[in-house]
Amino acid sequence: ATALPFRAGSFDAAFSSYGAIQFVADLGLLLAEVRRVLRPGGRWVLSVTHPVRWALPDDPGTSGLTVSGSYFDRTPYVERDDAGTAVYAEFHRTVGDYVAALSAAGLSITELIEPEWPDWNTATWGGWSPLRGTHLPGTLIIGCRADARS
Repeated sequence: ATALPFRAGSFDAAFSSYGAIQFVADLGLLLAEVRRVLRPGGRWVLSVTHPVRWALPDDPGTSGLTVSGSYFDRTPYVERDDAGTAVYAEFHRTVGDYVAALSAAGLSITELIEPEWPDWNTATWGGWSPLRGTHLPGTLIIGCRADARS
């Protein structure tokens, strides 16, 4: 994601749906690379787990509605194997971090969407449930346009 094998200006549109974004430490480098491969005016849409999730326990019940950490704590979540080697890492950013990084990369936000939990969805998945979903967004979707190059 930080070194795409395409020439500059190759695409009119690109997207990432819960893809590499949360798993890459250098968000600025990733977004600069996305901007590089987009034509001016090209569309970039991304979805990530909503950043508010990091301040809450991973619980679909009432305790999942109680803040247990700081929304502003950007310490990555890292899992290690028995030898201490990192085998999984996820990086937290605030909504403001995403806005600033997108702008710095030359991507102008056109939409910012926080989907509401649909009434018909009665399923529980991980820390999400109808109870939690009616109070908090689980997903953040951001639509952008690539700025003209200077």
